[in-house]
Amino acid sequence: MGLGLLLPLAGCGGAPADSARTEVQHLLDRRSAALLDHDETAYGVTGTRTEYTRLRALPLASWTYRVTDVRTSSSGATADADLSYRVAGYDRAPVDARRTLTLGRTADGGWYVSSDKPAEQAGQQLWDQGPVTAVEGAHSLVLGTGRTAAGLRRYATLADHAVPAVSRAWGTHWSRHVVVLVPRSLADMARLLGSSAANYRGIAAVTTGEVGGSGQAPADRVVVNPEAYAVLGDLGKQVVLTHETTHVATRADTTAATPLWLSEGYADWVGYLDTGRTPTEAAPELTRAVRDGHTPTALPTDKDFGFTSDPTELAQAYEGGWLACRMIADHWGTARLDAFYRAVGAHEQRAGAVEDALKKVLGTTAGAFTERWREYVRTQLA
Repeated sequence: MGLGLLLPLAGCGGAPADSARTEVQHLLDRRSAALLDHDETAYGVTGTRTEYTRLRALPLASWTYRVTDVRTSSSGATADADLSYRVAGYDRAPVDARRTLTLGRTADGGWYVSSDKPAEQAGQQLWDQGPVTAVEGAHSLVLGTGRTAAGLRRYATLADHAVPAVSRAWGTHWSRHVVVLVPRSLADMARLLGSSAANYRGIAAVTTGEVGGSGQAPADRVVVNPEAYAVLGDLGKQVVLTHETTHVATRADTTAATPLWLSEGYADWVGYLDTGRTPTEAAPELTRAVRDGHTPTALPTDKDFGFTSDPTELAQAYEGGWLACRMIADHWGTARLDAFYRAVGAHEQRAGAVEDALKKVLGTTAGAFTERWREYVRTQLA
């Protein structure tokens, strides 16, 4: 490692590192243009066609690399690059992903790409797991690997039902489109999220701003755990996709000031609307606790929603948040519930956010709200 720092930063034939970086940038610019133009021959001139084959079904509005570093050797080079891309019709801003590319030398001294992989500690993109199949619905784009178009169409049908359902509850000031990713397995889901599979076992789906990206973009990717999702009934599958679509819709108003009991509870509230499920049916774990004499004393904390938490406690956290939002809708009305959600998210910091919104929107205090919620939980679940 130390000796490596003393070596001159030069490419083959003594070319300066800056020259190699410029050459690689030009190569990736040509590669990106060929991908967007659907020109497989031109793409192949720049190197391996693996990504082209895997990406051909993905509708792209943009695709660009920004080379950040090039390390040359006698046999070729390794380049670090920031990839930015947008899915046509769905992404308002580019999705960012860090990539590491391996390059070789052509006979005339140029460069070609031999591999394009996620950077170290960066999550995979869907195409890293195989050829992408795409199915577009009225309000949705479902992308999968190792999946048939017919299988993905079922997800699109559910997502197309979820989008207008969310708009009826939250309003139409959001994209009213959703992108759903369906990997082959739980392990592949975890690779997309750059995390351990154990964190998502039993979790049917999650919503994230960027799969394998910086996490700073609006939440516009619903990532399905195909193993947990498969065991759900038809109603459960619909509730899950509606819940996750709610996160997409509310992302602009969900901030660091928003507690998870509110964001998850609201998503469940929308998910269960018009399903006919009673509180005891929708909150079985909390029902058991209440009937055993263990009514919760406080609203769930963010820690209670950790995917690594005890499954029973995790379920109770979601159910408690749902009942809090349901109570607000029942007592103050659905318009106040939406206004409360937005008011909490608009606060500059977590401290005082809920308290201020309770006072200004609902005309109550934290203590009175908690006590009303405890009584609501008891009466609804007893």
